[in-house]
Formats: sequence, C-alpha cells, structure tokens
Amino acid sequence: QRSTVPEESDRYYRSVYGENFDFYAIREERRRRMKIFIEDNGLDLKDGVEEVFEHLEKRNLKKAVVTSTQYDRAMNYIRMLGIENRFDTIVSASMVERGKPYPDVYQYAAERIGEKPENCIAVEDSPNGVRAAYTAGCRVAVFSDLTEPDEDMRKMGTWILKSMESLIGIVDGLLKD
Repeated sequence: QRSTVPEESDRYYRSVYGENFDFYAIREERRRRMKIFIEDNGLDLKDGVEEVFEHLEKRNLKKAVVTSTQYDRAMNYIRMLGIENRFDTIVSASMVERGKPYPDVYQYAAERIGEKPENCIAVEDSPNGVRAAYTAGCRVAVFSDLTEPDEDMRKMGTWILKSMESLIGIVDGLLKD
C-alpha cells in the first residue's frame, strides 16, 4: 500500500488481518527504522537524475515534487540531497484534502506551477502515484525501480522508463511537436 492515505491503508490492513491490526504502530516502527537507516547510510539521487535536472533547466522547464510523504520529512530528505532549489514547488499530500491515489496532489502541483495537468509529465514509481497522476490528467512516465509495473500501471502510463535518462528523449520529442 505505498503512497496511500493512512486511513485507507488502515482500513485495508484491518480487512485483511483483522480489526486488531495496528497499522499506525507498524507505520511508526517503519518510520523509526527508516530514520535510523538514513542516518547511518544517507540518501543518494537515483542514477540519471542530475542529468535530467540539467536538461530540464537548460530548457527552462518547470519541476515539482509531488509526494505522499509528510511535508517536513520530504523537505528534510530533499535538503539532505541538496536539491531544494531545483524545484518550482514541492507539494505534499498533507496540503490537499486527499492524497494519492486521488488526483488532488497533482492538480494542486500543476496549479502552483501555472500549468494544466495535461501539459505535465509525472514521473511515478508506485501504483497509487501512477493512478493519482493519470486521473489528474497528467502524462505518466512510470519509473520501474522499486515496483515492477503491473498491468494497470502499464495501461495508465504513457511511457515506461527503465532509466531516468530516457526521460530526456521523451521531453525533447514532445518539445519538437
């Protein structure tokens, strides 16, 4: 249940494992372990992201982060990576009524950068993120690094990316049209 509104995840897991399942306790333990892991190991940009940033910046294209992660935690990660000044906006699900898989986060991000969702490319790696971007009207580039795209993700995705660098060719192709 990656990138899902907590209340929906809680309902889902209780339906699978019973009413005594404590989703919130497990979520907090996962967060605690992630914090320790990141403190011990740091964070790295995915291969090819720096090249994509440079290419988009040369073309003066807008960039946004759209995340289900709480805003403060997302900003902490972004600062750790040293990329906080590379985005036009950063939108967290906590800023809208409904997070992923609903389209609200993508609609709000598009509004904040002054674009229509259909003029945006969303790079997503989770089923709920793909669904949110697709239902918002964005063109979706499915990046398959953590989750192999299932049939639904493939149907909603405009492109399936095997590498971040392949996004450069997609952007250039769209700008030629």
